[in-house]
Amino acid sequence: MGLSLLNNIASLQGQNQISLVSRSLQTTLFRLSSGSRLNSGADDPAGLSIADLEQASINALQQSASNANTGIGLAQTADGSFAQVTTLLDRAVTIATEAANGGLSANQFTALDNEFTAIKNEIDRIGTSTTFNNTSVFSAATTSIFLSDAGASSFIGITIGTLSSSGLGLNGTDLLTTADAQSALSAIDAAVGTVALDRGKLGAALNRLQSAQNVIQTQVQNISAAEDLIRAANIPQEVSNLAKYSVLEQTGIAALTQANQVTQSILGLFR
Repeated sequence: MGLSLLNNIASLQGQNQISLVSRSLQTTLFRLSSGSRLNSGADDPAGLSIADLEQASINALQQSASNANTGIGLAQTADGSFAQVTTLLDRAVTIATEAANGGLSANQFTALDNEFTAIKNEIDRIGTSTTFNNTSVFSAATTSIFLSDAGASSFIGITIGTLSSSGLGLNGTDLLTTADAQSALSAIDAAVGTVALDRGKLGAALNRLQSAQNVIQTQVQNISAAEDLIRAANIPQEVSNLAKYSVLEQTGIAALTQANQVTQSILGLFR
């Protein structure tokens, strides 16, 4: 190749090569500093699209797990109240059985009936005062728990129903006589069965929510692993690239210096 004053082709080639190496080195440094292989859409357009969709699914699933926790908390609150009502009804069975037996005085009947009235009042209080997240638990409204993975969605409904002594069939019952006590005992037994049935339905909904939450957590784990394969930088490879591009950049600069010095030899022709 002849010497030319107009263009230093070797220098232009060197500059171009250094520019390419510098971009590769910059990309490597970005990946090492961020830990991510995808720092811009240009790195891997298709991979970035897939990774972003997977991240959206992860976010939706994590919130769905939180939604399920809300439903679980609601169900557990209601179940705890039902358990207390069952304890109260068990006590009512005891005193009604005692009142159904002959040989009690009028004062004893009155004392047993006063306790029975207190039990019914406490059941009413539990039904009206039990709340979760400042919302009445025993309202008969259906609470819909929304679960989603950003692609498909579903609902799990929790219907608890109302809770009161009248709703349990205890309204108008008393323990003032043996006959009244026997009649009340039948009503109390039926109330125990009603509460047990309601707790069973609630337990089924609770198990469903916990099962859904377990599935969601497994999905989050699997999708996170898949996203990591796409998005995460291969650190050993990038460290190797860093060493390679650093050396190439230095040798390129040295070669460019030499290319620029070649043109100086033209001056020798004028001596």
